[in-house]
Amino acid sequence: MDQHVSRRSVLAGAAAGLAVPAAVTVGAAPLAAAPVAATMAEGVTRRITLYAEALPGGLFGYGLAPGQATIPGPILEMYEGDILEIDLVNNTDQRLSIHPHGVDYSVDSDGSPLNNSFNNPGQTRRYVWRTREMSPAIGRRYLPGSAGYWHYHDHAMGTDHGTGGVAKGLYGALIVRRRGDILPDKQFTVVFNDGTINNKVAPNTPMFEAKAGQRVEFICIGHGGLPHTFHLHAHRWVDNRTGYLESPADPSHVIDNKNLDPGSSFGFQVLAGEGVGPGAWMYHCHVQFHSDGGMVGIFLVRNPDGSMPAGAQASIDRFRGHTHPTASHNHG
Repeated sequence: MDQHVSRRSVLAGAAAGLAVPAAVTVGAAPLAAAPVAATMAEGVTRRITLYAEALPGGLFGYGLAPGQATIPGPILEMYEGDILEIDLVNNTDQRLSIHPHGVDYSVDSDGSPLNNSFNNPGQTRRYVWRTREMSPAIGRRYLPGSAGYWHYHDHAMGTDHGTGGVAKGLYGALIVRRRGDILPDKQFTVVFNDGTINNKVAPNTPMFEAKAGQRVEFICIGHGGLPHTFHLHAHRWVDNRTGYLESPADPSHVIDNKNLDPGSSFGFQVLAGEGVGPGAWMYHCHVQFHSDGGMVGIFLVRNPDGSMPAGAQASIDRFRGHTHPTASHNHG
């Protein structure tokens, strides 16, 4: 299944009949066609329902409605100061849960068997995630807030660490924004999970698409037991919270390749095709035998009118016809 998704935000708790991962933004109205600064009232509490379901090939996924589970699951978004209440419905025959990174929660929302926080088969359980803004500490130092590119995943299937659930697709992106952050036109979740991308190997990996000039947000997540590096051809970003330079004097490093180890996550925004134009651009793990084995996909930047750029289809055809030595089947 093609995993790219247009930036369509729905209010938490609304039904979403999407066949690909949706983006749920807590406390924000649907995004306008052009990038705008995020504005909202503080202290918003929203509730959503997630459904954990079995998928073909022995896989599992989270979805916003029955029959809508995907790998990865929907992008969940919050703003600092907000609360998200998640009613997780376990429609599988396995024990499972949902565990977040980067936000606050009590032990009963931990999502781990250690704290007796999980869903038995057929059970519905509520998990509550809280966020906060950075606050003064000692002197001119500050305690960090919740803003960042995070993720969520199962912590109970297979083992008490959710090793089986993570291996089989129970994961997704979690974004916590600060007020005033720039919102994207499109969002893509890229999960390096052992030797797969979103539990697929080339040539079946996701092909992400955007028009030249669109503001694109990548959320990159690592899982499994292998170290990886994420590389995006022809595009670069700043190695900080947002991917943008804060000023002309900002000393932050500009990169196009970053470590993506199990349990880690980062995100950034780029303008599609900036400085290089439309085309079929690769993204892949830069551990060489991982990319040789099928950890590679295509970021297709179309012409501004949406048409296919010259030579792009030929590149896609070559990619689809290329044989990766170990890319014989989907990870299951």
